[in-house]
Amino acid sequence: MAVVLWRHQSLSQDLLRYGPHRRVNVSTMAISHLLHGSGEHKVIALHGWFGSADEWGSLPRYLDGDRHTYAFLDYRGYGTRKEASGDYTLEEISADTLALADQLGWDRFSLIGHSMGGAAAQRVLADAPDRVRGIVGIAPIPASGFPFDEAGWALFDGAADAPENRRIIIDFTTGNRNSALWLDGMVQHSVTSSARDAFAAYLPAWGRASFVKEIEGKPQPVHLIIGEHDPAVSADLIRQTWLAHYPNADLTVLANAGHYPMHETPVQLATHVERALANH
Repeated sequence: MAVVLWRHQSLSQDLLRYGPHRRVNVSTMAISHLLHGSGEHKVIALHGWFGSADEWGSLPRYLDGDRHTYAFLDYRGYGTRKEASGDYTLEEISADTLALADQLGWDRFSLIGHSMGGAAAQRVLADAPDRVRGIVGIAPIPASGFPFDEAGWALFDGAADAPENRRIIIDFTTGNRNSALWLDGMVQHSVTSSARDAFAAYLPAWGRASFVKEIEGKPQPVHLIIGEHDPAVSADLIRQTWLAHYPNADLTVLANAGHYPMHETPVQLATHVERALANH
C-alpha cells in the first residue's frame, strides 16, 4: 500500500505544481473526473484496463494546460466510480464520455485513449463522429479487438482474480525491463482502484471488440503512439488495423518505452501527444 500512496501523492503534487488541476466530484456533477488545464482545445482522456483517471504516470505534469483542457475520466467500476454499477462495455464508456462532454459544455473535443481506452475512443467516434476532432491512441487496442491465442486469453482472463497474472502482463508488455518496485506499484493500483467484476467484464469488451465497419474510413486525424518494447501492441498490429482503418492515420514508435510510455518516457509522450493534437 505504501507504494501506491506514494505514487498518488507524487502525482497530485506534480499536477498542482505544474498546472491547474482539480477533481470534480459526483456531488456536483454526474460523472467524477479530473480536470487539468484551462485551454481552448478540449481533450478527454480514456484510461487503460489497468489504469484510472489518476493513473497516467507523470504525463499530466508535461501537458500544456494553457493550450488545452484535459478531462481524465474514470470508467464505471474504476477509481472514484469503483462502486458505480454498469454493464462494463465500450458502449457504456462511450455514453459516459459523451455525457461528461455535455456536462462540461464541450460540443467538440479530441480523444486520447490508452490501451483499452483506444478501443473506447473509437467507440465514441462511431457513436458521435461529428463531435470528435481526432484521436491520439497510446498503445491502443483496435476496433477489431486483440488477436489473443488460447494461452494469452487464459492469462488475461485469470487476471481478475490473480494479481500475479497482472504483474506478468505488465512486465511482458514493457519488455521485461522495468523495476520490481514499479511493477508491484502498478499491480497494486490496478487491484485497489478497480472493482473485480468490472475489471473482468471489460476484458471481452475490448479484447473481442468487433466494430470496424462503424469506424472504417472516418476522416478524422488519428495518431498512434506505441513503445518499441511493447510486443503486444506492436507496429505490425497497428499497420494491420488502425492504419488500414483510417485514411488520415500515422504512427510514432517511441524509443525506450513499452506499453506504458506515460511512466517510461513521459516527456517524449507529451511532446508527441500535443503535436498530434495540433493537427486536430
